[in-house]
Amino acid sequence: MAISTDQLGRTVLIPAPPQKIISLVPSITELLYALGLEDRIAGITRYCIFPDHLLREKTVVGGTKKTVPERIHAIAPDLIIASKEENIQAEVEAYAQQYPVWVSDVTCLEDALQLIQSIGQFTGTMSAATQMIETIQARFKTIPAIQPLKGAYLIWKDPVMTIGNDTFIHDMMRIAGIRNVFGAEKRYPVTTPEAIAALSPDVILLSSEPYPFRAEHITWLKETLGDIPVHLVDGTYFSWYGSRLLDAPAYFRSDILPIINRKE
Repeated sequence: MAISTDQLGRTVLIPAPPQKIISLVPSITELLYALGLEDRIAGITRYCIFPDHLLREKTVVGGTKKTVPERIHAIAPDLIIASKEENIQAEVEAYAQQYPVWVSDVTCLEDALQLIQSIGQFTGTMSAATQMIETIQARFKTIPAIQPLKGAYLIWKDPVMTIGNDTFIHDMMRIAGIRNVFGAEKRYPVTTPEAIAALSPDVILLSSEPYPFRAEHITWLKETLGDIPVHLVDGTYFSWYGSRLLDAPAYFRSDILPIINRKE
């Protein structure tokens, strides 16, 4: 058995290495695959869409907010990986009574790198994890330092919801060159188009997830926001904290930097 401390500070005893892993976190499912652990992924959620063939080949144990216990127990996992952010605490605690459960809590880039390192350690893929971390660090250094724009990042429509300063998205916005106008708030505050306009952002970003904002929502917002630019963005590059970080810097340079440059 290996002893690992998860990101909640809990001590977790994990078989060395685990052979039947259930991931309740889409970004971690993608990370496990990238670390070469496809054969050891036994269960995933229906939101684990990258790589998409896993949905056809692995047991889908439910969603991130509601799992099907019978499917979990049928797998009899030797490790469940969950998230404080994405999963329901009561469900996670119930599974922890029977199985090793390692819980992530990622609010910044450094947390994400620590998560990758920990997963590399307890899955026996430390070499691949270390190489991934070094590559991510090198690529993030290629993002130019610029004068940031004031911006709001919306994740939901009814009600309108944005993000506070204790979220991973907030840190990705900072790195990409967007200063969060809701940076004094915590978690995911509810707001209105009128309240957003009152903060005079330079730009509004509409995320592709969890709410699937589309072009029609730009028109909806502009009825209140007037000339403030509104852009659709790929939310995975702002909120997925596993191997997706390998490609986030290129996305920020190719898609977000031009938004900032046009505004300037």
